[in-house]
Amino acid sequence: MAGFDYDIGIIGGGAAGLTVAAGAARLGAKTLLVEKDKQLGGDCLHFGCVPSKTLIKSAKVYHLMKHAERYGLPPVEVPPVDFGRVSGRIRSVIEVIQKHDSEERFCGLGAKVQFGRAEFSDEHAIRLDGRSISARKWVIATGSSAAVPPVKGLDRTPFITNREIFYLERLPASMIILGAGPIGTEMSQAFGRLGTRVSVVDMGHQILPKEDRDLADAVQKTLEAEGVRFHLNSTIEEVNDLGHAREVRIRTADRRSQSLSAETVLVALGRRSNIDGLGLDRAGVELNRRGIEVDDRQRTSRKHIFAAGDVTGGYQFTHAAGYMGGIVVSNAVFHLPRKANFTWLPWCTYTDPPLASIGMNEKTAKAAGIAYDLWTEEFHSNDRSLAEGEGSGKIKMLLDSNGGKPIGVQILGPNAGDLLAEWVAVLNGKVKLATLAAAVHPYPTMAEINKRVAGNFFSEKIFSEKVRKGLTFIFQFKGRACTLPE
Repeated sequence: MAGFDYDIGIIGGGAAGLTVAAGAARLGAKTLLVEKDKQLGGDCLHFGCVPSKTLIKSAKVYHLMKHAERYGLPPVEVPPVDFGRVSGRIRSVIEVIQKHDSEERFCGLGAKVQFGRAEFSDEHAIRLDGRSISARKWVIATGSSAAVPPVKGLDRTPFITNREIFYLERLPASMIILGAGPIGTEMSQAFGRLGTRVSVVDMGHQILPKEDRDLADAVQKTLEAEGVRFHLNSTIEEVNDLGHAREVRIRTADRRSQSLSAETVLVALGRRSNIDGLGLDRAGVELNRRGIEVDDRQRTSRKHIFAAGDVTGGYQFTHAAGYMGGIVVSNAVFHLPRKANFTWLPWCTYTDPPLASIGMNEKTAKAAGIAYDLWTEEFHSNDRSLAEGEGSGKIKMLLDSNGGKPIGVQILGPNAGDLLAEWVAVLNGKVKLATLAAAVHPYPTMAEINKRVAGNFFSEKIFSEKVRKGLTFIFQFKGRACTLPE
């Protein structure tokens, strides 16, 4: 429209915002992208997914070096970790990816990038560096930040979050992690492997609370074997700065008070939507307790203003943000009423072994009152897992008891996130379970476990007593050729 400076404006240069900006600009819409930080990429690139996975890889290599004898190799005396070099590697990986998320690339696509803090002045305009900029449609994709709880003394005690942990000058000798969710769990193992004494505190009865208890417990057992200490069912009462250390006072499930001390405290107690200072009230955008309220087309209470990614308070994953961004492009640019559907949204916690999931797990199926049948296959029965020395974990396949269709899959084991990709295709493509079970997988690979668990469902039917008797009757089979002694 001639009355607006831009066809579409996007506030936030993370996964959701970049997806919308690239799509809208390439489709011919005059596009503005505003980012408050100095570089594009958002939390995922600079303070989340990319640096954490880079750190996790370094920690795993160091762990393998210390246990070379497990693989028939000579024992190795490894020197202490220089975290500055680890952090340097993190920065170098980010630098490579940053080129893909650069201002120059988006300018090449046709999008105008501006840096600064945007604030709505009305439902069609923002204030940016003292200037008013209008757009026919707006997209809010400002992401989320670490939630800092109102714990007594925490505001007077130095602590770190995901924004600081990857850029420490040196490796902390000890660390207390507040929170046993994905971030706290991943970082506990990574820093523990690098040489930090790690304790994790959480008020829940299990780590990774959204996961099935058996799989979460298996992850916890692995981490405890590596030296991580967990204080679950514990309430954080107070945090103090002792000068030379930080103290965290907790109350345990049996009502005992306990004092923990460490050099560093990492706060990983969830996320909060980045909505402060946006002037959403002036734009007429309504909020809920989690973030910006949106419908299934990612529209806010103002239908020409969309929101996508963590700021909505929904699924807080980079791939979810990118998906929501695609929904926005469909609705805001193509004007197609496409709705978001998170039924088969996958996710993965990148511990070692990692834990990946898609669809329902036992916990959510029970909560929804859905009757299911459970099929499992252990990684210690997978030849490639044994060859790799990674035989722990299993795959769980949940089938609807009424129709026998898959309603969810969880994988705890080596390369779980990559193995889950086959199920992403199967479930989204409505591929029959029999097709997966019959598909030839290369040997030896971890992926054979997907074929095996699907095959287990059919094996029970094919190799039943009824089928065996029928074949014997028809073809006059003579029965067993060998029987083991009792």
